[in-house]
Amino acid sequence: MAIGGFNGTDPTPTLTEFEAIVNAGQIHYYIGGRGGLGAGSGSTGGEIATWVNQHFAAQTVDGVAIYDLTAPIS
Repeated sequence: MAIGGFNGTDPTPTLTEFEAIVNAGQIHYYIGGRGGLGAGSGSTGGEIATWVNQHFAAQTVDGVAIYDLTAPIS
């Protein structure tokens, strides 16, 4: 699922919709951008990125943050 796409114009679920998708087990991983979460602040993608960062631990692979959305931080 693309969140905003390359230039931020692709359809994006709201944060509430994204949380529901995660809670339903329909998405397993979130891949952030190189060196960060990959979404601009103040955007829906930024809200999702912040929520993911607050609730899940990142593993960095080749400079890219990858979050396992099935393993929330306790």
